[in-house]
Amino acid sequence: MNIVRVVLDVPVDYCFDYLAPDATLADTGRRVLVPFGNRRLVGVVLDIATTSDMRPEKLKSVLRIFRDTPALDDHIRVVFAFCADYYHHPIGEVVMNALPPGLRRAKPVFGRNGPEFMVDVFELTVAGHAIDIASLPTRAVVKRRLIAALQSRGALRQHEIATLSDRAPRLLKELVTAGCVARKQIPATGTGTGTDAMDATRPPLLTGEQRHALDAVIADADRFAVTLLHGVTGSGKTEIYLHLVADVLSRGRQALVLVPEINLTPQLEATFRARFPTTPQVSLHSHLAEGERVNHYLAAQGGHARIVLGTRLAVFTPLPRLGLIVVDEEHDSSFKQQEGLRYSARDVAIYRAKQLGIPVLLGSATPSLESYHNATTGRYRLIRLDSRAVPDAALPTVRLVTTTRKIHDGVSPAVVEGLRQRLDRGEQSLVFINRRGYAPVLLCGQCGWTSDCPRCSARLTLHTAKDRAVQRLRCHHCGLEAPPPASCPDCGNAELRGVGQGTQRVEARLTHEFPAARILRVDRDTASSKASLQGFIDRVHGDDVDILVGTQMLAKGHDFPKLTLVAVINADASLYSADFRAEEKLFAQLMQVAGRAGRAGLPGEVLVQTAFADHPLFAALQRHEFAAFADAQLRLRREHHFPPFTHQALLRVESVNAEAARDFTQRAAALAQPLSDRVQVFDAVPAPLARLAGRSRWQLLAQCASRGRLQPFLRQWRNELEALAARDVRWAIDVDPLEL
Repeated sequence: MNIVRVVLDVPVDYCFDYLAPDATLADTGRRVLVPFGNRRLVGVVLDIATTSDMRPEKLKSVLRIFRDTPALDDHIRVVFAFCADYYHHPIGEVVMNALPPGLRRAKPVFGRNGPEFMVDVFELTVAGHAIDIASLPTRAVVKRRLIAALQSRGALRQHEIATLSDRAPRLLKELVTAGCVARKQIPATGTGTGTDAMDATRPPLLTGEQRHALDAVIADADRFAVTLLHGVTGSGKTEIYLHLVADVLSRGRQALVLVPEINLTPQLEATFRARFPTTPQVSLHSHLAEGERVNHYLAAQGGHARIVLGTRLAVFTPLPRLGLIVVDEEHDSSFKQQEGLRYSARDVAIYRAKQLGIPVLLGSATPSLESYHNATTGRYRLIRLDSRAVPDAALPTVRLVTTTRKIHDGVSPAVVEGLRQRLDRGEQSLVFINRRGYAPVLLCGQCGWTSDCPRCSARLTLHTAKDRAVQRLRCHHCGLEAPPPASCPDCGNAELRGVGQGTQRVEARLTHEFPAARILRVDRDTASSKASLQGFIDRVHGDDVDILVGTQMLAKGHDFPKLTLVAVINADASLYSADFRAEEKLFAQLMQVAGRAGRAGLPGEVLVQTAFADHPLFAALQRHEFAAFADAQLRLRREHHFPPFTHQALLRVESVNAEAARDFTQRAAALAQPLSDRVQVFDAVPAPLARLAGRSRWQLLAQCASRGRLQPFLRQWRNELEALAARDVRWAIDVDPLEL
C-alpha cells in the first residue's frame, strides 16, 4: 500500500496521508490534487511510505499526481524544512507559498497537446532589418533603442520590451502595423531565443580594488564562503557581479542574483542582458503575469535559465546547477518578509549556499550592522571598495544646512540657491523627501483637531492636484480615502491648513520658484508601475528633466551622469523614533541618496537640512565614514544588549476586538515565563501602530544572548500558544524582527 505524505496550504504543522497506488519515489516533491473536507486542494508530496498512523479505511485517495512539471529537488525541500523550523511557520504554507501562483492551481501546467502556456515574442521582419537607426530622428530615443534591441538580441518578450521604456509597447504596436516587426509564439519552457553560449561583450577594465575583490571571491568558487562587499556608491559593485557571473557560467553553473525591490530589476536585467546577450536569463518577481512567472520558474528549475534575477521570493527557486548567489543591497529591509512566513531572503540565501557548498556575495555601500559585525569578527570575509570606479569621480561634498531659521514650504534658501546654480550650468538635481503627498496632516489652528484615520493609529495625509483645486485625504497604511472637511468637525473653524511637507508640496514650491525648470516628481503616486518608473528614468537620461523630486524610490541603484546636487528635506524625522535601528536606517538612506550625486566625473554636492548639525550621525555622513558610524553604533548595541549581540523574536497579535488582542498577549506572556530559562521576556505592549485597518495590534518581545537557547524556547512556547482558544485573534512569531 503506497501512501503519500502531502503538505497543504493550511495553518497546521504536519503532513496529511493519502492513498496513491501508482506513486513511486520519483513523485516525491511533485504537486498533487487531493480531497480536503469538501474542497479539493493542491499540495506537494514530501514523503512516500507504506504505513500510516491512520486506519486504512480513513485514508482518502489522491485525485491526481501532476507529472507535467519537475519535482521539487531534495535541496529545496531541505530549505523549506529549515524555514518552517527556524521561523516557526507551518510547513505547508512555507512550501505552497514559495511556488508561483500558476503552480498552485488545480490543473496541469501542460496539456496533452503541448504547453498550455505560450509566450509571445517579437522579432524584426526583412523590412525591420532594413531600417537604418542612424537615419531616425535624434529625438526618437525610445524607437531607436527598441529597434537596436531587436537587432542585437534577435527577439524580445513583452516584459523585456516594457523594460526599455513605458512608451516602447506603444511603439512596438506601430512597428507591427507597419510590417517591420512580427509576433510569434514559443513554448512555455523557453526563455527566449538565446542559446547557452557565454557571449559576453567586452567589459570595462577593472580597477585594482575591483580586481582584488573579484580574485578573492573566485578563489572560493568551489566552497561555501560568505563575502561582504562593502563598496562606496559608484565603486563598481555591479561590475564585480557581472565578472563573477561570467566565471560561474564558464563552469556550466547557474547564478542567482537577488535585489530588494521590483523597481531595481529592469535596469539590472538590462545590464545583464547587454553583457550576456545570448545567455538564457529570467527574472522572477510579483509583477510578472502568472503564465510568464511559471515559465521563468520552470526554466530555472529545469536548468535552462543560466541567470536568475529576482526579488526576495526568488530565493526559493529550485536551481539544479546553482554555483553562486549574489544579494545586492543586502542591508535593505525589503529582503525581510513582513507577513506570512517572516523570513529574511538574505539569511535564507546564506543557508542555501552553505548546504550546496557554494559562495554567496553580499553587496552594499551601507551594510547592515549584523553583516558588518559578522565581517569584522571573521565570520564573513570583508572586502572594501573605497574609491569610485569612474576616473576623477570623487565622493560628493556633504554640507549641512541649518533649519533653525524660518524656511518656506520646507525648502531653505541654501537649497534654492544650489538648485539655481545647477540650472544655470545645465546640470540635474534631486530633492529628496521620503514622504509623499502634500502635507502629512490637516490641522485646525483654532482647537487643534487633526485629520486622524478612523481605522488606524495614524493621521490622514493631504494630497492635492497641481492647481490645488482637488484635494483628498489618504491613509498611507490602510488606503482609506476621503475628501477634506469643509470646516473643523470639532469647532466649525473653516480655516484648516496642511502642516508639514510632502513631495507634492515641495514640487509646488519649486515650480513657483523655477517656473521654466523641467521638474519631475517620482513617488508611489506618480510611478505606480514598473513601466512608468522606467519612463521617468528614461526622461532623466534623455536630459528631459532639470529637477527630480522624489522619495526612497530614487535613493539607490540609479546612475544619472548629469546629476550633481542632492538636497535632503526633513532628514531629522527619524531621529525622534523609538526604534533602536532608526539611526542605522537613516544613515544608510542618506549615504545611498547622497551617492546619486557626482557619479560621472562632475563634482557632486549634498545639502542636508537639519536642526541637529552637531549630531554624530551627520558628522560621519560628511566624512563618508561608514566604519566609524558602524563601530559607534555597535558599541551602543553591545552596552544595551541589542542585536547582533542578542537574538530576538516578537510575538505579533491582532484582532478586531481590542480586548481580545490584549488578553491573548498577556496570557502568552504568562505562558512564556515558566519556559524562559535564560530567555528574557518583556511585558505585553501595544504595537507602535496600535491600530491598523480596524484591527488592534499588540506585541511581546523575547530575547536571548544565544540563538541555541532561544529556538527551543520558541518551539515550546509556540506549542503552548496553539493550545490557546482564540478564534478571533491572529498571531505569529517573527524571528529576527526588523520592525519593533
